[in-house]
Amino acid sequence: MIIKKLCTGNEACGEGAVMAGCRFYAGYPITPQNELTAYMSKRMDELGGVFIQAESELAAVNMVLGATVTGARAFTSSSSPGISLKQEGISYMAACELPAVIVNVMRGGPGLGNISAAQGDYFQATKGGGHGDYRLIVLAPASAQEMFDLTIDAFALADKYRMPVMVLADGMLGQMMEPLEYDDMEPAPKMPKKEWALTGALGRPARSVKSLLLREGELEALNTKLQAKYRAIEKKETRVDAYRTKDAEIVIVAYGTTARIVRASVDELRGRGIKAGMIRPVTLWPFPSAAIKALSRKGMKFLVVEMSAGQMVEDVRLAVQDDKRVFFYGRTGGGVPEDKDIILRAHRIVKARKTGGKRADERKRSSGRK
Repeated sequence: MIIKKLCTGNEACGEGAVMAGCRFYAGYPITPQNELTAYMSKRMDELGGVFIQAESELAAVNMVLGATVTGARAFTSSSSPGISLKQEGISYMAACELPAVIVNVMRGGPGLGNISAAQGDYFQATKGGGHGDYRLIVLAPASAQEMFDLTIDAFALADKYRMPVMVLADGMLGQMMEPLEYDDMEPAPKMPKKEWALTGALGRPARSVKSLLLREGELEALNTKLQAKYRAIEKKETRVDAYRTKDAEIVIVAYGTTARIVRASVDELRGRGIKAGMIRPVTLWPFPSAAIKALSRKGMKFLVVEMSAGQMVEDVRLAVQDDKRVFFYGRTGGGVPEDKDIILRAHRIVKARKTGGKRADERKRSSGRK
């Protein structure tokens, strides 16, 4: 039966986890993701799953580690400072190649900050917030429907590649209410065989899952294996949403809630005669560098809009490889970019480009060059 209901992004994320076959959740309350914890407490009780409100974020992430070692689909959620506390456990899961899902509903920072929406955790999520050379697949939803859909995808990707996957949202997306549609009669997802899981050694040889590797060359071999896996993921799992980019003279790059604001700005700019487009990375890692490189060959300029002091802009600059064509507009500490400011900045960038071209032609004429 098709279910249509109005719910918060946090609740949509929780239902996505349930539909993905998750039956273990451990977390600790923190705004603005408390609706997700509350939702999982109810749904795990209804389905005979396990819900634990742990004594701390550290305890919660390690409970998830223990559950996923047994082959269970497990996840935890928190918001920015809580995710910081989970980083050691996330690094351990990456080293042990354990498939878990971590949801971060970002808030303003640094420190305890405030409970407003922000995107200042991009570096932490995409560059590996814990110790060592590891990566997470990072999915960035932009609606309640995507909170549901991408959470389901997160569990599938975690099992496929045996690694932690993060769903990176923000406080606005987590708490806004939107329509959600799904089929609650879909068959339960087919769980992959997990020959590595610790399920008791009766009738089979003993196994171990560990991240402490002390024999000479053993840890380097693991790192070599992980890096090869990450390169394969970069080739196969990059996702990007392009909007009105084919003839664009300026492309605005944004993700999550900010991308929703930017989309409206693009339409407004088009109405004013400026050929604007948008690139929305759906995977923040792997980052859609190839899509941005392909557009950059056409010579257009890029405006990166974030609710941060400028983090994703570094990946855009690496893709474009021309700092003169990459511009940035950000708000910090819970400030939200407004469409009028995005439009103003885009207009100035395009106008400066056209004026610069005219002045160059005038200089050529005045010097007698053709």
